[in-house]
Amino acid sequence: MTTTVPIESIVNKIVFIRDEKVMLDRDLADLYGVETGALNRAVKRNTERFPEDFMFQATGEEAELLRCQTGISKPGRGGRRYLPYVFTEQGVAMLSSVLNSKRAIDVNIAIIRAFVQLRKMIASNNKLAQKLAELEQHLESHDEQIQAIFETIRQLMTPPEKPRKKIGFVVKEKKATYGSLRPKRKRKTS
Repeated sequence: MTTTVPIESIVNKIVFIRDEKVMLDRDLADLYGVETGALNRAVKRNTERFPEDFMFQATGEEAELLRCQTGISKPGRGGRRYLPYVFTEQGVAMLSSVLNSKRAIDVNIAIIRAFVQLRKMIASNNKLAQKLAELEQHLESHDEQIQAIFETIRQLMTPPEKPRKKIGFVVKEKKATYGSLRPKRKRKTS
């Protein structure tokens, strides 16, 4: 079975809102080959199939963030006049039951595969992040040991302190010699 849309292009259209991986109604309509209004009308005719965890309307703040991420035009400039609807993975799966066309089925399969691929990528990134955290902890203990080694090397490299010279006069005592120990004789004076 061949898909009409490459999975990579679908993955690029998956965004995160409210900690959910979702797709915008306009991106889905583009993939299905229908107008955004037609897609939203089909969903509104089948609201019981789309509970809040399958599809919800973005808030004004979320729409502003999406505008920065995906290039949605500002209101009043010929673009959207209402807040976009976003569909979770389950909501996208439910769209296949609302849109009954061969293209819708093929695109839905490709979208579900893209969500699965994205989930795998996130799981592998989480494992990588966990490994990096473990390595960082391991290196922190090594850092302490390495610091202790460098401190020891610094202590060995510093020269020993020389004894300080005394300041001031030093009085040397005379050594007693044999001649200096005899009593002095008086000289005769004439």
